[in-house]
Amino acid sequence: MVLMLVIYGGLFAALYFFMIRPQSKKRKEEQKMRENLRVGDEIVTIGGIYGRIISLKEDTMVIESKSDHSKLTFARWALQQNLTVHDDDVVKKK
Repeated sequence: MVLMLVIYGGLFAALYFFMIRPQSKKRKEEQKMRENLRVGDEIVTIGGIYGRIISLKEDTMVIESKSDHSKLTFARWALQQNLTVHDDDVVKKK
């Protein structure tokens, strides 16, 4: 009986450290990236659209696409990657 509890405990610990914890860490990093957006940042959306932020609101952002300079409105959660590196971001990493 005790051996079975130890095995289940080990499986739960492995599940936590290999699946739950990394996903939680990734979610926090994505949230931090979305909170630190600035006007003028070069971004990529989850749909693969490259553009530059021209306006930010609480839950939305307006970007200007690179190809034809059209303006598109996206939800902040639709951001995949911020391509702009800021000076204060580089200082924090050192």
